[in-house]
Amino acid sequence: MENTNPREMTVLDHINELRRRLLVSISAFLVCAVVALVFYRNLIGLFTTQFESLQNGLGAKLFANSIAEGFLVQLKTAGMFGLIFSLPVHVVNIVQFIFPAMDAKYHKVVVAGLVCSFFLAAFGAYIAYFRIIPFSIQFLTNKVFIPNQVGVLLNFQQSIDYVLSFLLWTIITFQAPIVLEILMAFGVLKRKALIHASRYAIVGIVTLAAIVTPSVDPVSQLSIAAPLVVLYFLAILMAKIFGWGKD
Repeated sequence: MENTNPREMTVLDHINELRRRLLVSISAFLVCAVVALVFYRNLIGLFTTQFESLQNGLGAKLFANSIAEGFLVQLKTAGMFGLIFSLPVHVVNIVQFIFPAMDAKYHKVVVAGLVCSFFLAAFGAYIAYFRIIPFSIQFLTNKVFIPNQVGVLLNFQQSIDYVLSFLLWTIITFQAPIVLEILMAFGVLKRKALIHASRYAIVGIVTLAAIVTPSVDPVSQLSIAAPLVVLYFLAILMAKIFGWGKD
């Protein structure tokens, strides 16, 4: 009998499809990066404003130590925003590439996970930008650590990298609950196993927060770890509601 399945593809077809989607993703990233370069002055202001209160209080300014420093910061900023702005294109490409090989009953789970992923990313960015980063900067530059007679000379590239790293790693780590949820929906992980391993998970979350957080102060690290611990148990609760991850 002749095979009429329109989804059946050869290995060469898969390779060509993968190449096409990679080209689309790379093109989207480059276009978004160029747009970020055009609006660089506005975007860089989002990062330098984090140090305005510090400058007003200590008379400190951001200084560039080399002639290439501004150029490198511009490239990094454009690259990060290019990746963030083009992320929906990458996600759609990945989903459309794997959907044909995935059981149809899991399609809604993946789509719901992507929607929740967006809100978690936005929540993580908000927590980092408006709460943790300002507190961390003020904490590390207070008079207990830097006496009044000591001046503050802030490097431009290092300061911007500090904010960029904080934002990027916070957004990435806040995707962990979505990964857990999807794995439980697919039956890879079980709820009871996650509950029994919760003490180790908490230690792992705190350790991860200490590794990815560019700040050395424990308060900033715990500010990232605490929401992740809550989201860990919330993911298990949501899986129980939907009946995922049963033994």
